[in-house]
Amino acid sequence: MARLGIIACQILELELAHLLVNDIEVFGITVLDNGFGDGFFRALKQKGEKAPRLTRDTGKYLSLEPDQLEVVVQIMELGLHTVIRALRTAVIDAVSEMSTHVDAIVLGYGLCGNALDNHQEIIRDIDIPLFMPMDEDHTVDDCVGLIIGGRKAYYEEQCKIAGTFFMNAGFSRHWKDLLQKANAVKFDEAMSKRIMAGYERSLLLITPVLSEEEMATNIEDFNQTYGLRTEVRKGTLEILERTLARGKNFVLKKGDNQHTDREKRAKT
Repeated sequence: MARLGIIACQILELELAHLLVNDIEVFGITVLDNGFGDGFFRALKQKGEKAPRLTRDTGKYLSLEPDQLEVVVQIMELGLHTVIRALRTAVIDAVSEMSTHVDAIVLGYGLCGNALDNHQEIIRDIDIPLFMPMDEDHTVDDCVGLIIGGRKAYYEEQCKIAGTFFMNAGFSRHWKDLLQKANAVKFDEAMSKRIMAGYERSLLLITPVLSEEEMATNIEDFNQTYGLRTEVRKGTLEILERTLARGKNFVLKKGDNQHTDREKRAKT
């Protein structure tokens, strides 16, 4: 059995679902039922014929075929990045727990305010590879950097208009929850308006997972509340797809090697 673990923020639920249901190498998808993967699970069911399975325990799912690629996904609560230590601790704990059940892990996060800049600490207690989204020779900055195509494109738009609020699909769907997280226990609209006073535009990053029309509708209230205009830029799933490919290639190669070893032992 080739098992690939994926641990990712709720913000990337649609992008991951889109890539996995359209991946012919993925045979089975199991989702950890932790209260944060509901949107991801629904997207899997809506977007493809692969019937995902839910489990409350990563170690208790049932694989269907011993020689096929099985993907086990844990979607993490959005907004953890508002407290750097909380994000770092949550990711390290999730990686540690999942590592005993899979052959490699893909992490659907960037540096996220440098919460995840020290890879060695994240993998200190595990003995399987961890694959993070890479922008050339460095980890992507965050989920915006991941979808916009890397640091160069990110910086280019910031230079155009410093007051840019970047909107990937997840941000457009969950912006109210993110603002709630950023304002801790109680959402203070007056305070948020002061914080957003320097912003001029919402920049939609369009990918195949959500149409421009849907994203624009999602942020109508946001733009109206903060007095922003909408602009559009083409996004990309290429970096995330490459990251998944790196993880898949490792576990499939490992599975092939194990299969060859079994055949050799059977002949002796």
